[in-house]
Amino acid sequence: MVDFDKVGLLTVRGDRMLLCRKSSDTSLLILPGGCLEDGESAEQCLRREIAEELGQVELRDPRYIGTYRDAAAGHAAKIVQVRLYAGELDGEPSPQSEIAALVWFGPSDDRDQLSPSLKNKILPDLIARQILEWP
Repeated sequence: MVDFDKVGLLTVRGDRMLLCRKSSDTSLLILPGGCLEDGESAEQCLRREIAEELGQVELRDPRYIGTYRDAAAGHAAKIVQVRLYAGELDGEPSPQSEIAALVWFGPSDDRDQLSPSLKNKILPDLIARQILEWP
């Protein structure tokens, strides 16, 4: 049983991935994306959330990476499930809606800033599978 069923986007430029800092709930960095709504496919959810959170950008070539579960950012007693998709963004993302800031996070940045699902599950898997070529 999961408390939050989310779809997230991995978009990379150079060796940095785009992450978000919300304006409430937590200061930890999360992936762009959000919770599925009734009757919505994962890709529909991702496109809707990207438009809401990142402004005038277009998602190109979304590809399913995997599904991850861990403690929810800001709600340690709750479980989040993240269906992760990789994709390119056409245009320059800018923080919208509940997003306070966007961060291009790289291999030398402090991983303690990451949400539990990113720090414990997603990032180690992406590195192990060489989707991110980080040390």
